[in-house]
Amino acid sequence: MKIYLDNSVLNRPYDDQRQPRIWLETLCFVLILQMVEHGEAEMVRSTFHILENNESRALERREWVGACLNLARHSVRTTSEMEQRANALSKAGLKPLDAAHLAAAESVAADFFITCDDQLIRKYRGSMRALTPPELILILTKEQP
Repeated sequence: MKIYLDNSVLNRPYDDQRQPRIWLETLCFVLILQMVEHGEAEMVRSTFHILENNESRALERREWVGACLNLARHSVRTTSEMEQRANALSKAGLKPLDAAHLAAAESVAADFFITCDDQLIRKYRGSMRALTPPELILILTKEQP
């Protein structure tokens, strides 16, 4: 199972944990990381992760996200096809960087695109399932015998 975590998920531990949704998403993100570390899921990273992470002013966050991205088994490089798909997604109403992340995930046939961005989930129409971290955990636990 290939999963693509966008930067909103990777940065979730640094958000206000007093908010129940943020706390729950953080806990589920930790479970997802454990799955990646145990080989139960394959994480995908792209040049867009690096680009977005390098824009962060917070050194601790950049280092954390970088360490998480180092767990990825698949690394996606930008192609002209990916750029075309990102442009099409942008024209469909997605933010350019979100569209780029989605195009990268689609290019490696990721099974799931995981984000904390509800608007992105509502707007995306494509080949993967776009979910929040808790939604992914619920799906995976329902599939287990």
